[in-house]
Amino acid sequence: MTSKIVVAGGLIVFRRITNTIEYLLLKASYGDYHWSPPKGHVDPGESELDAAVRETEEEAGLTRSQLTLHQDFQSVLNYKVRDKPKKVVYWLAELRRDCLDTEVKLSDEHTDYKWLKIKDAMEYAGYEDMKKSLSEADVYVQTKILGLDSKQ
Repeated sequence: MTSKIVVAGGLIVFRRITNTIEYLLLKASYGDYHWSPPKGHVDPGESELDAAVRETEEEAGLTRSQLTLHQDFQSVLNYKVRDKPKKVVYWLAELRRDCLDTEVKLSDEHTDYKWLKIKDAMEYAGYEDMKKSLSEADVYVQTKILGLDSKQ
């Protein structure tokens, strides 16, 4: 018997503070207290992207209207949680400039949050697949959104 795959959606949220890009990571209130972008299980009848947006609002208090979604960026993680296969699809979202003073409001699923530069975000993320997703997101931000040469 094969285990049913648990599917989740999440948003790698970033903001621009002058010439600095910062990524939002949340500290889980359970398990190994890992740091990750907001994410959560897809509800019946819900798309992965809709789950990502809903979970970001539930876990961080950031609404769809405060974010610019970059749906052409996608990173998929596949791993096991308690011997059950899990798939998480992440998209990229920028906190709008007119919303930079928005306070992150954590749900009880998290105990802390940080806005971090990419190097620090990757250190906090811990897991190699999450580091890879953050790195890919940062390359996308630098080259596709900011228009910088990736060799800089």
